[in-house]
Amino acid sequence: MSLGSRIATPDGKRRYVRALFATIADRYDLITRFLSYGQDRRWKQRLVELARPLSGTRALDLATGTGDIAFLLQDRKVSTVGLDVTHRMVEIARTKRTGAGAPSFLVGDMMALPFPDASFDLVTTGYGLRNVPDLTTAIDEMYRVLRTGGHALSLDFNRPSHGLVRAVYLFYLSVVGSALGWVLHRDPDTYRYIPASISRYPGADAVAQIMKARGFRTVAHYPVLGGLMAIHHASK
Repeated sequence: MSLGSRIATPDGKRRYVRALFATIADRYDLITRFLSYGQDRRWKQRLVELARPLSGTRALDLATGTGDIAFLLQDRKVSTVGLDVTHRMVEIARTKRTGAGAPSFLVGDMMALPFPDASFDLVTTGYGLRNVPDLTTAIDEMYRVLRTGGHALSLDFNRPSHGLVRAVYLFYLSVVGSALGWVLHRDPDTYRYIPASISRYPGADAVAQIMKARGFRTVAHYPVLGGLMAIHHASK
């Protein structure tokens, strides 16, 4: 079965993504730095700056991975919970910092968050929305756990609207992903998932429209890397 077929349905994508991230967890930081030419941390810092969190803010970082955004928020004296569906990602995040200055990390599904309504002032995610089995459900959950007046921010790959730009972009990611997958895992499909997921992602404009349709009061998105990436900023 082709990669595209394996992620074509919500259930198929759920199974594939969970297995994939369990496989790549120990190399996740390396890959995100490599594919972003070392810019990944700067993009996440920009997301946090756009959020303008105040000391004492309660924040939830979804698809937290190994905790980059959660740590940036905690450094601003924000009480932060990082959640990820991959147990190994959470294990790695917990080893990076311990004690009173560390975020809380837990294993959980951003499609069914284990928190009451209006629990947080801020919800963030890096590379989360593109990977969920159902985008609308994930956005609904982000909205539900935010208090009125709270903010949600997402950093992710974009799906360029220009056909030629999109084709070149996806081809580049496919070639690079194939090589990385073979070198690191002896499986070229491992990182070809990235362009495959982008090709099925609605893109920054459409994601903004979905967020508005699901109740967010204001939604803006900002181009990153010339529009190949995007940061969404929504308020409830």
